[in-house]
Amino acid sequence: MKTPLFQGACTALVTPFLNGKVNYHMLEKLLQRQMDAGIGAVVVCGTTGESPTLSREEKLQIIRRAKEYCGSGCTIIAGTGSNATRYAMELSRDAEENGADGLLVVSPYYNKATEEGLYAHYRSIAAAVHIPVVIYNVPSRTGVDIPVSVYQRLSKIPNIAGVKEASTDISKILRIRAACPDDFMIWSGNDEMTVPVISLGGQGVISVTSNVAPEQMQAMSHAALAGCFPAATQLQRELLPLMEELFREVNPIPVKAAMRLLGYDCGNCRMPLTPLLPEHEKSLKELLSAQ
Repeated sequence: MKTPLFQGACTALVTPFLNGKVNYHMLEKLLQRQMDAGIGAVVVCGTTGESPTLSREEKLQIIRRAKEYCGSGCTIIAGTGSNATRYAMELSRDAEENGADGLLVVSPYYNKATEEGLYAHYRSIAAAVHIPVVIYNVPSRTGVDIPVSVYQRLSKIPNIAGVKEASTDISKILRIRAACPDDFMIWSGNDEMTVPVISLGGQGVISVTSNVAPEQMQAMSHAALAGCFPAATQLQRELLPLMEELFREVNPIPVKAAMRLLGYDCGNCRMPLTPLLPEHEKSLKELLSAQ
């Protein structure tokens, strides 16, 4: 029986920049804020952390510094996905050596893979490391929706922990749960679907919103996990306007603006992502002020 890598809310952490470089002092402040809020796991160097524009050296330094700072107080999951299997294997090994407790591995993008290719890709990465691997299915970014049949095969691999499912097909959660053993975990990759996913057998969410509202995201997730769905649904409704604002433009543009408005200046996103449009920042500021 596999031990869950985490349950509840896991924050997909932004990467703070200052003068074009990673701001490690701010990174520690962000990590401390998450731990103080009761968040037990964070993803670094993921999509929200601007992984496409981070160098290999920056990624490994972020992973190492995050684990050194958090110690046993927080599970550090590193984004190590690539559409080149060999590179993903190498980066995953390096992430493990630099302290990562687990890996989040996005499916191959652009070149696209067949079902057999997807299986071989994840099997190879899992074989290259000793720590848990979380599959990341996000068809809106990769152009590929991993079939349930691939999850079923991958679930038999001991260190494949589960999947961050960011498709919008809620019925797929039922199909995954029916096809895979109970210890193959499902985490929502869409904040607004957290409660529905947990109600169908999921174990939580890997969240953008919990950068801004970690206590609320954790409370919502744990209420749902405890079966208190009226309370969880109410929290989901209350958080929905914020979730919508944080995806008004492509992630992580709005969430970095939100962090600055909250007093955590994480800098702008690296190009080709640009600052939040003024009219969108205005509505985001109004929403945060009203909370």
